[in-house]
Amino acid sequence: MDVRMSSVVMKSLTTWRNLRANVSSAVKCRLCSSSSSSSCGLNKQQDTTNNKWSNSRPAADSTYDWIGPPNPLSNLRPIVYHVPENESPLQRRLRTLRQETEDWNHQFWTKQNIAFNKEKHAFITSQLKEKGLGVRDENGRRRSLDSEEMAKFYKNFLDENTTRHANYNREWYRRNFTITFLMARVTLRNMWTNVRHKKTSSPSSPSSSSSSSSSS
Repeated sequence: MDVRMSSVVMKSLTTWRNLRANVSSAVKCRLCSSSSSSSCGLNKQQDTTNNKWSNSRPAADSTYDWIGPPNPLSNLRPIVYHVPENESPLQRRLRTLRQETEDWNHQFWTKQNIAFNKEKHAFITSQLKEKGLGVRDENGRRRSLDSEEMAKFYKNFLDENTTRHANYNREWYRRNFTITFLMARVTLRNMWTNVRHKKTSSPSSPSSSSSSSSSS
């Protein structure tokens, strides 16, 4: 019985971690697992939609994309993309889509993490109440449940959010495919522009020089 329950626990935990890890290597998301992270998410849940990534911004003369520290709610690192000089409409379209995708990711995982922490806190509180225990022990330390008890919560949370995660995955892959396609177009256009620039800036060929000399 203990072996069976342990396998259920490990399967639930592994499924939850892999669900987010497999979405994309670019999406480095982690659920707030510590009690401090949970309280952080619960205290700030009223300002999720308009929450800014970070107050920090790169210098105006910066020529590189800027990556900031992980956001305490979404656990994602904010990215501010460099605006190149003489940005073409295609480059602007790519940069805008990438920035919109970053914001979309941030909003999704902010709401998801807050919901996870809120429901986790409510589950632990209810289970302790059934045992006649408070949230904290006589020494003021926060009580917790064992892995077998928490496995029920993880499974229920995954089941309740299956559709939400599936929709997220579809939208993420759609956005990622479009971004990749635009990046390829930008790269090819830049290569073609460089080739044309080299042709126009190259010196006259020997044949044209000799023909001009013979005519003189």
